[in-house]
Amino acid sequence: MKITETALPGVLLLSAPVFKDNRGAFFESFNLRKITEAGLPSNWAQDNFSQSKKNVLRGIHYQVIQPQGKLVWVAYGAVLDVAVDLRKSSPHFGKHVAVELSAGSGEMLWIPPGFGHAFLVLSEAAGFCYKVTDYYSPAGERTIVWNDPDLAIPWPVRPENVIVSEKDAQGKRLSEADVYL
Repeated sequence: MKITETALPGVLLLSAPVFKDNRGAFFESFNLRKITEAGLPSNWAQDNFSQSKKNVLRGIHYQVIQPQGKLVWVAYGAVLDVAVDLRKSSPHFGKHVAVELSAGSGEMLWIPPGFGHAFLVLSEAAGFCYKVTDYYSPAGERTIVWNDPDLAIPWPVRPENVIVSEKDAQGKRLSEADVYL
């Protein structure tokens, strides 16, 4: 497994070898020994899976109670995956990194606790997988609005074509949000 640091320290791009033949492809989406050797957590609380259609944008989500680290990858389709540093004490506070993840690439993104997370579906549909280090906490859940001008995330879709949930549409701006110290 190859591990590459992104522009945000702590956010890692993991690339597993993909084995292809006339039947299709295979890659290890999770190997505890390799993940632990890479310095990532060895205890995981939950696996999540979402299915979304083109132009669905989920996020920017995070939890101030029971913060979650996330290991994410795409089972089918393609997404633009975004991590935002929400640690007020970080020199990278409010900065983001965006990575295109697609099925069959063998690429995964590690997003540590202290970061917000969002993704935009680029293909007709996408299946999105994520392992998290702590359980979902409704009381701790927070959302920053996806189009916050202070974040200036260059989403590759016209704003009028973005599909978001009511909760995500009502997210706060970074300047008003509860963040990490």
